[in-house]
Amino acid sequence: MATTVYPPQLRIPATYMRGGTSKGVFFRLEDLPEAAQAPGPERDALLMRIVGSPDPYAKHTDGMGGATSSTSKVVIVCKSDRPGHDVDYLFGQVAIDKAFVDWSGNCGNLSSAVGPFAIESGLIDPERLGQGSEVEVRIWQANIAKTIVSRVPINDGRVQETGDFELDGVTFPAAEVQLAFVDPADGEGSMFPTGSVVDELEVPPGVVPEGRIRATLINAGIPTIFVDAGDLGYSGAELQDDINADPEALARLELLRAHGALRMGLISRLEDAEARQHTPKIAFVAPPRDYQASSGKAISASDIDLLVRAMSMGKLHHAMMGTAAVAIGVAAAVPGTLVNLAAGGGAAEGETTPRTSVVFGHPSGSLRVGAAATQVDGEWVATEATMSRSARILMEGRVRVPAPTPA
Repeated sequence: MATTVYPPQLRIPATYMRGGTSKGVFFRLEDLPEAAQAPGPERDALLMRIVGSPDPYAKHTDGMGGATSSTSKVVIVCKSDRPGHDVDYLFGQVAIDKAFVDWSGNCGNLSSAVGPFAIESGLIDPERLGQGSEVEVRIWQANIAKTIVSRVPINDGRVQETGDFELDGVTFPAAEVQLAFVDPADGEGSMFPTGSVVDELEVPPGVVPEGRIRATLINAGIPTIFVDAGDLGYSGAELQDDINADPEALARLELLRAHGALRMGLISRLEDAEARQHTPKIAFVAPPRDYQASSGKAISASDIDLLVRAMSMGKLHHAMMGTAAVAIGVAAAVPGTLVNLAAGGGAAEGETTPRTSVVFGHPSGSLRVGAAATQVDGEWVATEATMSRSARILMEGRVRVPAPTPA
């Protein structure tokens, strides 16, 4: 009986980073094996094995993933040949118990780590690092073909990672990284794909008994479906276990997401939503109220403009996805959206001062996001969305991964 000879593990240069409330494995494109330097099944298979997916136990014991949507992520960065940009950034959301990598959208949280990674990896001209206390890194977000401007703090020519900036959902303070998402409407076509700031979705009675629910469908940061928490019977102050421990609630919200994706034109059949888990996101909003965050921190209604809870990869997110925060900020700036109404309006017709920022409460605390939106030829256009995050390197070196097994 022949014995299979297994090759040694591959050793691939990699950096394990936290960005915002997410973390993932970062690679320079040139460091990946040649077969994985281009999109395709070889790349996906390699990245899934590095993360430890698919894992029917949903633990990622044999990989670098953390078995949550916030920690099952990969990033590929390379120098950009696009005018006015420093690096190209590609994001992959790795499914936990299924064998696929979703490349359909960006991760706003990990966007904050791209600039620091580019600097530390030698992708930025060293001469630029001695010119002040921060360096501007212009990033081409390849998934959605958009520009992100990252302002990375610098100290003595190196990235300043430590500091006193606190971000709810992250245990320890760090240095602040400011992000600007330029022209953040996601993909082609209208920011509101149906042409309306509020639509009425027809859904099965299992979602809502009436079979109809109001929704704001927006492409900004990431395609997002916003609904009113009250229409679902929620308060908007729910924490993770309130939703994630309820299989019926998860199924109900996923069914709603599928119907919203169909209405947005992102899928052609309801069943296609299963293979597109990363986008669109679904979130529910409510007016501000007092609540206790997952850390035990008391959040006062007087300190926030509205409540938002968002789903990511089929589970309630422990804080807020950065791209969804962009969608929240942009939607809040447009009169009449469900987000704008939950925040008490503002920028209404006849007012001279539009709403340019909101502070929203999420399960881990609160976050401020700014956005600018205007009407052009009768259609709403977002010009920029801004927020602050933090990022730091957790580990760097080489990740080991089994080489493909011989046939």
